[in-house]
Amino acid sequence: MTASGNPTTAEELRGAGLRVTAARVALLEAVRDGDHLGAESIASEVRGRVGHISVQAVYEGLHALTAAGLIRRLDPPGSPALYEGRVGDNHHHLVCRSCGAVADVDCAVGHAPCLTASDDRGFAVDEAEVIYWGLCPACSTAGST
Repeated sequence: MTASGNPTTAEELRGAGLRVTAARVALLEAVRDGDHLGAESIASEVRGRVGHISVQAVYEGLHALTAAGLIRRLDPPGSPALYEGRVGDNHHHLVCRSCGAVADVDCAVGHAPCLTASDDRGFAVDEAEVIYWGLCPACSTAGST
């Protein structure tokens, strides 16, 4: 642990049962430093940190980090997958129909899983994924002029 008591990226990877590599450290840090990034943007950021990395290695790394719960994958319909570092709080997202901007939004009401299904059909619900669609402020303003 660091002097501040927060684990280093390498310690987080080890704690999740993942082998620590320069590429994985760079991937995790790039996702956390970014804002709902696609794989190509993440690859570019990682290349700036560690040099060459193949797109396939980026996808494999993102899959491992997602499976370990260190990052979250978002799959907005009609858009490529996006990745974020905010995990564990079951928050939701706002997506602009025009420019594709994505923003985090806290749960709508109540405790996680935030929404209670009107009929859970016997499922043990532990998470709700909600995407609010609309126009961001910039696109909304541009459309009204």
